[in-house]
Amino acid sequence: MTETVYPRGRTALLFVDPYNDFLSEGGKVYPRIKPIADEVGLLDNLRRLDGAVRAASIQVVIVPHRRWEPGDYEHWDHPNPTQRKVMHVHHFARGEWGGEWHPDFAPKPGDIVASEHWGQSGFANTNLDFQLKQKGITHVIVVGLLANTCIESTARYAMELGYHVTLVRDATAAFTHDMMHAAHELNGPTYAHSILTTADVIAALPAASHTEEIAK
Repeated sequence: MTETVYPRGRTALLFVDPYNDFLSEGGKVYPRIKPIADEVGLLDNLRRLDGAVRAASIQVVIVPHRRWEPGDYEHWDHPNPTQRKVMHVHHFARGEWGGEWHPDFAPKPGDIVASEHWGQSGFANTNLDFQLKQKGITHVIVVGLLANTCIESTARYAMELGYHVTLVRDATAAFTHDMMHAAHELNGPTYAHSILTTADVIAALPAASHTEEIAK
């Protein structure tokens, strides 16, 4: 992996699925990711990244999964295994606490909230690519959940669309160590331009100052 520079005005943090069901105690999926989330310091790293990119005037983009509603997937020809599970367990249900944003990562003024993705890629059948291109974004830093599903699918699709892609090892989690290993050691190196830690990304961000931008 080569040393990465994140140009202000052309870089976005893609925060995938920051829902209570994933990130909060009491969430429907949280118990399954908690061991690895705790091991890598997921929540603290996401907070650090969120603060750092905002201080550096990097665009924040929320990339949300479809919030379950009654009737979803029931008459589809080919719901995938995850969609079938959502159909029965009602992950990220619209109008319920689990489908609300984790309070630390709710969208703030100036953030982009992409349309909801039905599968695993935040780009497929959504307006994410259009929104990024309207902002002139060329570099994306992809964080959130899960490492081997929505993060990998979103990041792969970003590469196919021509974006510079960064994965962040400790700003994501998965259900098992094998899944994390596959995401970062086996699959990630085939498409990601950089695979870094939270500390690495923060160190590579532009200086946290608005003075330079105002002077331009």
